[in-house]
Amino acid sequence: MKAFSKTDIGKMRNMNQDCIYVSPDDENIKLYILADGMGGYNGGEVASSLAVDSIKNYVNNHFSSIQLDKESILQFLKEAMEYANKVVYQRSREDKELEEMGTTLEVCLIYGDKVFIAHIGDSRVYRIRKNFIRRLTTDHSYVEKLVKDGTITKEQAYTHPKKNMLTQALGCEPKIAPQVIVKGFLKDDILLICSDGLTNMVSENEIYGIIKTNVEKASDALIDRANLNGGYDNVSVIIIKN
Repeated sequence: MKAFSKTDIGKMRNMNQDCIYVSPDDENIKLYILADGMGGYNGGEVASSLAVDSIKNYVNNHFSSIQLDKESILQFLKEAMEYANKVVYQRSREDKELEEMGTTLEVCLIYGDKVFIAHIGDSRVYRIRKNFIRRLTTDHSYVEKLVKDGTITKEQAYTHPKKNMLTQALGCEPKIAPQVIVKGFLKDDILLICSDGLTNMVSENEIYGIIKTNVEKASDALIDRANLNGGYDNVSVIIIKN
């Protein structure tokens, strides 16, 4: 298993409020985390780094004590997300300058031939298998609800004026309802974890083509393409090749 990652400030922002974590190769726990923060001058940066550190510490401290069946791991990730939400939310209540902060959060834990995913917000996890790219997470956003209701098409969602309006984020409310799912992760499968700085700038077809062309250089190439197409936001990617 190989992982490739990069985060970039983009061309329009004065601070990178994304935060990523990739497990070292020699770690037994294969954990990958991405957060895209929001709020205030430095609130987003604080929220995303707090969320990533909270998940990393929770998983490393408690994973060895849980049952390793599917339901137990999913429940464990849900509890990890709830813990991270509590940490970020409490910090926002303690500091007036941080009271509007929050973050998206993607957590991928690979165990055996499966990837366990916990998700909140509009960052995304994709899986490439053979010649097909599939989004595994569902955006917690206003336009995603409109698409689901049939009010607008997926194509219209790309240019909708409220496309960045989230219905859920980490750290904004005392309680959250994260999406937790498990999917197969077989030999030659590729996972992509990314912030919306990528998906707002680069189409899924382009993303697929870049990764399939050269997976080892794809994190650089994807960020270069996002910046070439405007680079309006911070952009972060983690790519895991099985």
